[in-house]
Amino acid sequence: MGSIQFDFKPYRRPFRSPLKTTHGEWSVREGIILRLMGDQGTVGFGEIAPIPWFGTETLEQALEFCRQLPLKVNVKAIAPLPTSLPACQFGFESAITRLKEARFAVPSEQWKFPPSAICSALLPPGEAAVQAWIPLWNQGYRTFKYKLGVYPIQDEMTKIVSPLIQALPCGARLRLDANGGLSFAEAEAWLQFSAELASDSVQSPCGQIEFLEQPLPPAQFDDLLKLAERHVTPIALDESVATLEQLQTCYDRGWRGIFVIKPAIAGSPGRLRQFCQEMGIDGVVSSVLETAIGQQAAIDLVAHGIGSGRAIGFGIDHWFPDNDPLRSTDAEELWKHL
Repeated sequence: MGSIQFDFKPYRRPFRSPLKTTHGEWSVREGIILRLMGDQGTVGFGEIAPIPWFGTETLEQALEFCRQLPLKVNVKAIAPLPTSLPACQFGFESAITRLKEARFAVPSEQWKFPPSAICSALLPPGEAAVQAWIPLWNQGYRTFKYKLGVYPIQDEMTKIVSPLIQALPCGARLRLDANGGLSFAEAEAWLQFSAELASDSVQSPCGQIEFLEQPLPPAQFDDLLKLAERHVTPIALDESVATLEQLQTCYDRGWRGIFVIKPAIAGSPGRLRQFCQEMGIDGVVSSVLETAIGQQAAIDLVAHGIGSGRAIGFGIDHWFPDNDPLRSTDAEELWKHL
């Protein structure tokens, strides 16, 4: 593939309500849509959706990289990209792959988004979560995620998670995500709490906690290993394995638990796929609240075996307004709205 036409457009997507985590409030999703066009009119779209607090480049750094590229660019000039730009790596490599496959010709209704039954849905913070699962359950979701560390631990245990577990129907699973915001003692408290709920058929008749996600900061890797050895509730790494290099490092240091894989910020999708296939890791593929362009590229990797059969984290559409034009699953339509 020789020279191709290159264009890009930044986007801003306000959330329906701010997403609250231990990192703070997140009100607007910002990113960049890439558009590559070949000599025969073939088009490939990609998406750059950085999350700097996960260790990726900033949006401005990604924009700076895009701005310095000419309107006519040789593929060899943009691939491979430096590992310091993992979101850009994903976006450009995905766009190049789609250009080669002429994915623009696939009607939007044929895009292979998975059914809600195999996705997990993110619940709102606070006591609203105790009821928020109901419409999502009616849409087909069976796995839910709740983010910890927003309220005092006792309130979250007694007023939110415990009532939520009691309310969930049989077959439901709940993931607790701390975003690295707990102390060691708090992490142990949550793991013990989860184990007690699992053994109490009265308090937890049907619903169950699938795993505790990133209870401690990435710098406390040895403590994460200790927690995994001491407790029966599984632990998943997220912020610790945001990029492919981090994922490889944690694997080399002995982590054999669950890996939450966010392809859109991990780096090269080709290298990510190869590593996951060769190592056979227990992976949960997850969204970074990107548009359908980035979602489709990430979900394509699931078909290549980078997950482990667990529900994937792409139940995120309800976080954006119904009238948001960037909810479109048609890449050309989405591009027109930017």
